[in-house]
Amino acid sequence: MSNATPSRLGQINEAGDANALFLKVYAGEILTAFEETNVMMDKHIVRTIPHGKSAQFPATWKTDAAYHTPGNELIGSQKMVHAERIINIDDLLVSDTFIANIDEAKNHYDVRSIYSFEQGRALARKADKQLLQIGILAARASSTVTGGFGGSKLVNANYDMDAETLISGIFAAAQAMDEKDIPEEDRFCFLKPKHYSILAQNTKLYNKDWGGMGVYAEGKVLKVCNVTLVKTNNFPNTNIPSAETGTNNTYHGDFSNSIALVMHKSTVGTVKLLDLAVESAYDIRRQGTLMVAKYAIGHGILRPECAVELAKA
Repeated sequence: MSNATPSRLGQINEAGDANALFLKVYAGEILTAFEETNVMMDKHIVRTIPHGKSAQFPATWKTDAAYHTPGNELIGSQKMVHAERIINIDDLLVSDTFIANIDEAKNHYDVRSIYSFEQGRALARKADKQLLQIGILAARASSTVTGGFGGSKLVNANYDMDAETLISGIFAAAQAMDEKDIPEEDRFCFLKPKHYSILAQNTKLYNKDWGGMGVYAEGKVLKVCNVTLVKTNNFPNTNIPSAETGTNNTYHGDFSNSIALVMHKSTVGTVKLLDLAVESAYDIRRQGTLMVAKYAIGHGILRPECAVELAKA
């Protein structure tokens, strides 16, 4: 019996790959970038303004008290010191993309929702990075008012590799904040995943006998010295030598030795002029759709005394 000579449905001009013409089955799942965690927006002060180029944050300092001598006139001799912090609005930050009409017609799944989501996330990531940079710069800043406290910086090469040393550093940061009368609630410690993992492997932080919190099996540890630990990939770890074009606040500095930032919620502030928005419009001249995500905001130091940087050098 002789063999049959089949007509190969997937072959081009009876030559080459026998599967070339077959449809690639759409799996129904689009492999987008993994969603990252942006951590800063609910951990600092945010103010929205209807118009203007900046916002003023007035600052005052403590007054004193003295004993009264009977018969003496009270003339208001205890002075209050005033100052201010100004946060400017940076230029409009945008993330834009263009989708050609012909490409969208050929494609077999929707990309507009994916693109708009990723564009919004790009802007959120930018804000997260700038806020963490501002927090570290606050720890290096002088006091807002005369006679007040500035930020603090603690240096130990072993912060980078030893859990016990890093724990001691967070305790020392909490002590520095206590000595400046910083409220105990709303304190956070921001770390890179590497240093969070170092802490998560230390069983002291899970010791229920003295109130430890966390789950070793899940690699989670919640607090050290009542300071909430926050893991983030947006923690700065490079030298940013100069200002980025379009910024009207100071975000640059050398962060290559920074290990952790311990700060109170009132350390930094954000001023919003235009909140995050996504727009799209069909351009008949270019036969495609332009999609733009945008915001106009700015970040700045409010209370440097509320920030402590842990550095390895």
